[in-house]
Amino acid sequence: MNDLAPAGVPGPTTCAGPAAGTALRRATPALAAYVAVRLLGLLVLAVWSAADGKDWHTLLTARWDSLWYTRVAGQGYGYAVPMPNGDLHSSLAFFPLLPWLERGLSALLPLSPADAGMAVAWVASAVAAWALYATGERLYGPRAGIALAALWAALPVGIVQSMAYSESLFTALAAWGVYAVLTERWVAAGVLASLAGLTRPVGAAVVAAVWLTAAVTLWQERSGGVRLRAALRAHPGMPAGVLLAPLGWCGFFLWVGARQGSFTGYLDVQGGWGNGFDGGLAFGAFIWQQLSGPTVVGGLGLLLGVGLVIWLYVHGVRQGQPLPLAVYGGTVLLLALTAKGYFGSKPRLMMPAYPLLLPLAAALARRRPVWSWLAIGVMAAGSAVYGAFWLNGSGPP
Repeated sequence: MNDLAPAGVPGPTTCAGPAAGTALRRATPALAAYVAVRLLGLLVLAVWSAADGKDWHTLLTARWDSLWYTRVAGQGYGYAVPMPNGDLHSSLAFFPLLPWLERGLSALLPLSPADAGMAVAWVASAVAAWALYATGERLYGPRAGIALAALWAALPVGIVQSMAYSESLFTALAAWGVYAVLTERWVAAGVLASLAGLTRPVGAAVVAAVWLTAAVTLWQERSGGVRLRAALRAHPGMPAGVLLAPLGWCGFFLWVGARQGSFTGYLDVQGGWGNGFDGGLAFGAFIWQQLSGPTVVGGLGLLLGVGLVIWLYVHGVRQGQPLPLAVYGGTVLLLALTAKGYFGSKPRLMMPAYPLLLPLAAALARRRPVWSWLAIGVMAAGSAVYGAFWLNGSGPP
């Protein structure tokens, strides 16, 4: 099969691939690069926090969303905070997989739920980096895989990967789920998509990758004159994977709806937080406000950043990015840019969209190693400084 074919749909898998141990050994340089970048970020955060009279551990485990996750882990759902403007911030907005893991890990080990959440994030981020290496290696070779993992670590908001947040856990499940689609491990893809759907609302992006890839694969088979039954036999596990994929996301959505007494219960909960989807109208108004006021420079920077991520997505698609990656990355990007709410969260919401980094990883893989590592080093240093500044200031909401 040609993974770089414009159609981007994987062909039949004829073997199960190398053993996990062999695959992990191949990924060791990527994991080492990932850990080095993140350790730099943590070191700068610790020094900056100490100089600012703050505790780096508290910044990573006991602020913003991490407090809500640990509250769910310790007390279950049902906690809500009325706001002065009449909004209601409910714990039902937070998907359950991370709190479940926090509760289970803190019961097995001498860890608080908050520390358990940070441990999950650290392990999951390394697992995600492994999946990113496997993806980059499959498409462009080992050097691209290493670059992809390092670039993801060096994102400006990469410090979130080390926090007791759900982004690292989600990215690990999503990246391996999409990789399972690439390699036609349909049952594994369905299970991982379902778990991702229990982790964050954007789990719908993994479901979309499974469903659309399956639909296009069958459509291409049918266009070639293959009967549907024969096409399904040629792709074992596809029906099961397609059925399994939405169970996590739909299950939590329906459970919240039943608890709230309304089919749109989860959307109502998000509305209480000021979140929701309006097609990008609120975000567009926010950018215009920045451009038309005294913060015009910041508005231009924001506009440039949005243009860059859209260009990266389009460039990746034009390079022949496989369909599962294009669907997943595009859906994450679309949901992030069209959501209303606190606009400072958007870089964090886009962090799981790792396919956007594939064109950069492929470009770095073609350069001399000294220049590639210099570029990644500069990005890592910038990420470390920005992450420490960000987390000691307003930080991720």
